[in-house]
Amino acid sequence: MVSQDRTVEDVADGDLGHLHASARAVARLPADERLRHVRADRWIGYSRATAALERLETLYAWPGNQRMPNLLLIGPTNNGKSMIIEKFRRLHPATSHADREQMPVLAVQMPSEPSVIRFYVALLAAMGAPLRPRQRLAELEQVTLALLRAVGVRVLVIDELHNLLAGRGETRREFLNLIRFLGNELRIPLVGVGTREAYLAIRSDDQLENRFEPFTLPRWESNEETRTLLASFAAAFPLRRPSTIATEDMARYLVSRSEGTIDCDRLIWPHRDGLIWPHWRLAGVVVTV
Repeated sequence: MVSQDRTVEDVADGDLGHLHASARAVARLPADERLRHVRADRWIGYSRATAALERLETLYAWPGNQRMPNLLLIGPTNNGKSMIIEKFRRLHPATSHADREQMPVLAVQMPSEPSVIRFYVALLAAMGAPLRPRQRLAELEQVTLALLRAVGVRVLVIDELHNLLAGRGETRREFLNLIRFLGNELRIPLVGVGTREAYLAIRSDDQLENRFEPFTLPRWESNEETRTLLASFAAAFPLRRPSTIATEDMARYLVSRSEGTIDCDRLIWPHRDGLIWPHWRLAGVVVTV
């Protein structure tokens, strides 16, 4: 085991050959600083995520026309959908100019109790616009559309789209009409993100079903790509000792315990001997670093 008391000088370069070069300098830091680094967001790509990004980039470059293509990113909870969207958003960040703000990719979350008014309010909040109380729907709509055009939104992402099913039948129909209206009015691609229920909601409208291309992120299986992903995690995190989590047996065990998802928010915890991998989404696997 590697103690937290080891200094930077105690960790030789030869001890860190299992890590990517970018992780070696961090691995020489004390455990609390390494833990802070681990908890920060980072992108570890794999083939399906890369393909999703490529599709998003295609939509981003699509010229405006009367019938824009849309995408529906579907996958189980904790399987990387939001990270793909965040990576895409960071590739096209908002910028400030002397006379205006520019937000080429706008991401908004579907309200847990969906309504047209609440969604317009969420759009305005995402753009940092001041909110006036008790605005009428028609006024709210015009203000929102004008601001979406003013900040140059080129792709609108609607996360947690499956929340649409929480609305009653009439409310759900109004919101489906709103999605169709926004695409027609703004002439920009729309990207829906959610679970299988989001696909079912879109399928309930024939016109929207034809406009949204489903792109699935399936559950992970015990195969070569999963082992490659596990190896990438082990090499990217500042673990001072090699972690044997990329074996066939370990991949099979982790995939079974995690039900095929890649929730890694709590992969590494502090430990009296340094840092540990406690689980792959509560899988109970401990590897001391």
